[in-house]
Amino acid sequence: MKQGIHPEYKETTITCACGNVLEVGSTKENIKVDICSKCHPFWTGNLKQNTTGGRADRFKKKYGIQ
Repeated sequence: MKQGIHPEYKETTITCACGNVLEVGSTKENIKVDICSKCHPFWTGNLKQNTTGGRADRFKKKYGIQ
């Protein structure tokens, strides 16, 4: 590798809004994020999925077709 052209790689902390702190390596220092794997609904299992059906199901419901 060429000397002097690469950014300095160092240990840093990532702090989430929920209070979770991660120690990682990065070229930036003290990164703050809004959401992480500890509080994201997809990873915690709190994600609400809409299971109302597709276009055909809505049409049948609207016109009372069995």
